[in-house]
Amino acid sequence: MSDKAETWLKSALGYEFNDVELLQQALTHRSALGESNERLEFLGDAVLDIVVSDELFRSQEDADEGDLSRLRSSIVKDKSLAELASDLGLGEYLVLGGGERKTGGHRRESILADALEAIFGAVYVDAGFDAARTVVMRALGDRLHDLPVAAELRDPKTRLQEWLQARGLGLPEYDLVNVTGKAHRQCFEVSCRVDSANAETRGEGTSRRDAEQVSAQSMLAQLTVNGAE
Repeated sequence: MSDKAETWLKSALGYEFNDVELLQQALTHRSALGESNERLEFLGDAVLDIVVSDELFRSQEDADEGDLSRLRSSIVKDKSLAELASDLGLGEYLVLGGGERKTGGHRRESILADALEAIFGAVYVDAGFDAARTVVMRALGDRLHDLPVAAELRDPKTRLQEWLQARGLGLPEYDLVNVTGKAHRQCFEVSCRVDSANAETRGEGTSRRDAEQVSAQSMLAQLTVNGAE
C-alpha cells in the first residue's frame, strides 16, 4: 500500500488504519491481482445503510417510512456515492487491472461507489462501528442535511396519482401504443389518459415501465401548468 493512499485517507476522511492491508484490499478492484474489495463492499454497504437510516430517523421526525426510504436511497445509490468518491479523489488510488485502467475504470460509477463502501467496511473491520460511523458521517458531510423534499423523490406515476386523488379526479389509465426496434433494443410508447381532466400524454422508454413513467411525468406537468382541478 502506497504512503500516498494512507495520506489521502487521513486527509480526506480523518482516519488511519491499524491494519493498512485492509485499505489495500478496499481499494483493489476484482480486475487486479490480490484479494478484491467485494467482501468489504458487502459489509460497508450494510454499515452505510444503518448509519444513514439512523441519522434520517432522528432528523426527519415527520417523515413516514416511504419518505425515509426514498431519502436514504437518494444518498446511498451508486450515482450519489460515485459523485462523493470522485469529490474525495478516491479514483486516483484505486488498484485496477490493466484493462480497467485503459478504459477509465477509475472514473466508472459502479467501481467508485463500491470502493467507497469497501472503505467503510474496512474501517468497521479495523476499528468497529463507532469509527466506521464517524468516517461515514465525515464522508457524507452536508449531504445528510441538504436533503431534497421527500415528495419530489417519488416516481412520476405515484406523484400523478396523489395529485389526482387530492383533487377528487379519476386515476390515470396507461396503454401500450407501440413497440419498435429489435428484441434486444426495443422502444416502448405508452399513453397516459386522465378522462376526468380530458387530457392525454405519451411517453417513450426502453421498457414499458419507463415509458409509463415518462408519460406520467408529462401528464403531471401538463395538468400543473393548466391548473386543472
